[in-house]
Amino acid sequence: MQWTFSWGWFFGGIAIAVAGLLILKYHRIIGDNLASGVHSYGKIKLWGVIAIIFGFICMANLHTLILRLLLGIIIPNK
Repeated sequence: MQWTFSWGWFFGGIAIAVAGLLILKYHRIIGDNLASGVHSYGKIKLWGVIAIIFGFICMANLHTLILRLLLGIIIPNK
């Protein structure tokens, strides 16, 4: 598979990474209002970091490569 750059996925990845940064910044407010309080602060931070990593993967347009690799392992192409 050939890698190609896409401006759409680049800006989409930036949006996902910014959402992850906002989750990290406001994890206490999110935890208090939408989750079970102090017990969930660590989990909410983890989801924020995962969102940031996924945003960087989308910015580099590597998500399709990773998905095709995983699906190629699960469903082999004969």
